[in-house]
Amino acid sequence: MPRVKGGVTSRSRKKKLFRRVKGFWGRRKNIYRTAREAMHRALRYAYRDRKARKRDFRQLWITRINAAVREHGLSYSVFMNALKNAGVDLNRKVLAEMAVSNPADFKKLTDLAKEKVKVPSKK
Repeated sequence: MPRVKGGVTSRSRKKKLFRRVKGFWGRRKNIYRTAREAMHRALRYAYRDRKARKRDFRQLWITRINAAVREHGLSYSVFMNALKNAGVDLNRKVLAEMAVSNPADFKKLTDLAKEKVKVPSKK
């Protein structure tokens, strides 16, 4: 059985890796072992941070909504519960965008929420 040399395969594998790490700093872009470690780490960070970005944006939207709602005398949780009771089905991204770019319409939502607020009875 003839001997198989792996030059073409290993060269193509290395070329593929070096294309992915192009632009990395220092030896991480041109030393194979270091580049491979850097690429694996970068891919792990990319996977993790795709999930984290969703959390970060949700947190930002909630903060913006809370700040805008407090100007109208409500808290975030009361506002969101009142919107749910009123049947308003807007997500946090849209509400945050309205609070920043369209305060007049957002005030209408807060007024609607104030009408639907369930005030606990005092005994």
